[in-house]
Amino acid sequence: MTGSLATVSPLPVLVVQHEDQCPPGWMGDWLAEAGVVLDVRRPYRGDALPGTLDGHGAMLVLGGSMDAWSGDAHPWLWQVEELVRRAAVDRTPVLGICLGHQLAAIALGGTVERNPRGQQIGVLRMGWTDAAATDPMLGPLDGAAVAVQWNNDLVTVVPPGAKVLARTPDGELQAARFAPSVWGVQCHPEAGEEIVSAWAAGDRDDAASRGVDVDEYVAQVAAAGPELQSSWRPLALALAGLRRDVVETP
Repeated sequence: MTGSLATVSPLPVLVVQHEDQCPPGWMGDWLAEAGVVLDVRRPYRGDALPGTLDGHGAMLVLGGSMDAWSGDAHPWLWQVEELVRRAAVDRTPVLGICLGHQLAAIALGGTVERNPRGQQIGVLRMGWTDAAATDPMLGPLDGAAVAVQWNNDLVTVVPPGAKVLARTPDGELQAARFAPSVWGVQCHPEAGEEIVSAWAAGDRDDAASRGVDVDEYVAQVAAAGPELQSSWRPLALALAGLRRDVVETP
């Protein structure tokens, strides 16, 4: 309107949540502390995902127990992949966590498979590459030593042009920049004792059959909590800083 000043408001971050027990957790708290507005969509409950990210400054795709290739059973996974592809073209920042990391890899031409070495579970060490130190998303972590892991699948082939940022000693991918604006981490920077306890309660019998003591795992997460929070909080701040700027409203 002539003679009036437009107000400037930050674009929200789209958060795709796949299950009740996989919430934004610490990442959501840290983003909120940084002044980021979160638009959390839960498509498993019927929430619609947007067709584009035009109204969002970034996208955070969380983890889930389903396989990344199970779009037949969970059709919104295909929608997430399409949003990742659009974001890669539009240079909208995307961060995928665990399942989100795997979906981003598939979307851009990578491959996800069952881990032939079996489940990764525990508070495990990160194996950063030299490229991570200068990466705009993961560089601010300053070489975080450990991370929460709980996954059966992993990215076995990265998309063309991807930059590997962390691997285990056995060569399993832990973090990557799949495209200039798309990152993924196989670990769970959002998960502390409360979230992991819920996972443990739901997977206790199956874990026991694999020789995993989930109570011991929860205790590890609890003990590492302060280190995990101080190490991984910069990831949320980096995402907040990289998001597309603002929208002017009349």
